[in-house]
Amino acid sequence: MSGNERLVYLPLGGAGEVGMNAYVYGYGKPGKERLILVDLGVTFPDMDTTPGIDLIFPDMSWLIERADRLEAIFITHGHEDHIGALAHFWDDLRVPVYCRRFTGHLAARKMEERGQDPEHIHIVGAHPDVVEAGPFTVSFVPVSHSIPESSGLVIDTPAGRLVHTGDFKLDGAPVVGEPFSAELWHEIARGGVKALICDSTNIHVETPGRSEATLGPHIRELVAGASGMVVATTFASNVARVKTLAEAGRDAGRSVCLMGRAMLRMVQAAVETGVLTDFPPVISHEEAEDIPRDNLMLIVTGSQGERRAATAQLSRGKYLGMELVEGDTFLFSSKTIPGNERGVLRIVNAFSEMGVNVVDDSSSLYHVSGHANRPDLEALHELMRPQMLIPMHGEHRMLRRHAEAGAARGIASVVAVNGTMLDLTGAAPKVCEHVETGRVYLDGTLKVGALDGVVRDRIRMALNGHVMLNVILDEEDEPLGEPWAEIRGLAETGRSKAPLVDIIEAETGQFLARADDKVLTDDDKLDAALRRAVRQVAVEEIGKKPEVTVVISRLA
Repeated sequence: MSGNERLVYLPLGGAGEVGMNAYVYGYGKPGKERLILVDLGVTFPDMDTTPGIDLIFPDMSWLIERADRLEAIFITHGHEDHIGALAHFWDDLRVPVYCRRFTGHLAARKMEERGQDPEHIHIVGAHPDVVEAGPFTVSFVPVSHSIPESSGLVIDTPAGRLVHTGDFKLDGAPVVGEPFSAELWHEIARGGVKALICDSTNIHVETPGRSEATLGPHIRELVAGASGMVVATTFASNVARVKTLAEAGRDAGRSVCLMGRAMLRMVQAAVETGVLTDFPPVISHEEAEDIPRDNLMLIVTGSQGERRAATAQLSRGKYLGMELVEGDTFLFSSKTIPGNERGVLRIVNAFSEMGVNVVDDSSSLYHVSGHANRPDLEALHELMRPQMLIPMHGEHRMLRRHAEAGAARGIASVVAVNGTMLDLTGAAPKVCEHVETGRVYLDGTLKVGALDGVVRDRIRMALNGHVMLNVILDEEDEPLGEPWAEIRGLAETGRSKAPLVDIIEAETGQFLARADDKVLTDDDKLDAALRRAVRQVAVEEIGKKPEVTVVISRLA
């Protein structure tokens, strides 16, 4: 390594939030570094802050502008917050994508869905297999998580070894997928680790994490003791949990039916790639309709209250011919992600009104997290003994607590949120640049910037309603006839009991009759004045300030 080259780390997403992961590593002369990207994920919208938006991406502008310096993309695992934006940005980046087989299966499908060539996805074996990408040598190290074939990355550089954990937990018996191997990670650390870039999600949980294998007996007991039909939901990507649930149904003498496209797709991918074996036989939803309720178990999508998923549809009535009734049991084998509480509670209450017995994770018997808790993170710190610790994958409070935990053990650490570039070349990380970053919205088929005003205007219309006012002026710039108005999302009558549209038209008509030529001949002044007039009427009549669109037509 020459003295004027540096090793840098830049999160574009995933640092200061849970989701939307995208991490850039670079090595070379300042401003000319060769780059790799680790993960390219999404986060999900909500009706309060992003109504009508389909997906939320990290702002990749900085990297797209430097795509000629990008060597490759590495995907650690198949969760949407790590892989979901890949196909949406591949045309902008156009470099090879490397991942392991199960993740590659999911990635190739995403590429095909967007009309791109899945041949750009390259399948890589686990460590010690390596990928050469410019100045980087990268290998995939198996970790346990809540989706098969999750991996950390060992990134060797001229400035030293980096270890990027990805999402992980210390689980020696994950049911499906590879266990966490302390021996392997110790071997990786033997030559020295310059920086550990580490998952921070569960740093606030003070008890050691539990193995996926601990859930089987509790789930089997619950299903065996239930009367009526049993329905369970979990994350579709948690193939190990789906298998545990299916085995519990089989052992209780029930026929098992998987419902929801994501559930069927994930199990099929796991079987096709060989990570899932000995899965219990399942029946179709058509066959399920003919099975007695006491002999049937459904495993369905929608653990987070998603309105279109099977769980929500069952809470509203029938789904694919199936219906819950009094005495049935519904199990949430999942944790509600912060922000989804209202949707899940709405479903729970709907089931309660039906007389369905709802079992959630409040007892901690039916769900374990896929992320390492604080004692497990500290155990990894001790195992790896890195020169520096860079917390990632977490909200700011998580990153800060994780950095404090590292500092308490004498490990140099710093909190780097999205857009903060760190220089890792020396003995301690230091901030060397700040990059403009943010969010990009997928709105239908188009990407729109978070600051473009599209969502802002949509929220304003949702909160305040909308009035469209149409005005025609003749060749002499005189009003031709009366203005006419259309309203959306507003009460039809107000305090005066007269139709709101009639009052708006009357008031704006009077304004036009007394307006002088300076206003009538200037579209901007006329537009502003009419907006004020409409809003004044709306405030007086209904107490609202609607969004107003004025359409001015002039006869040639």
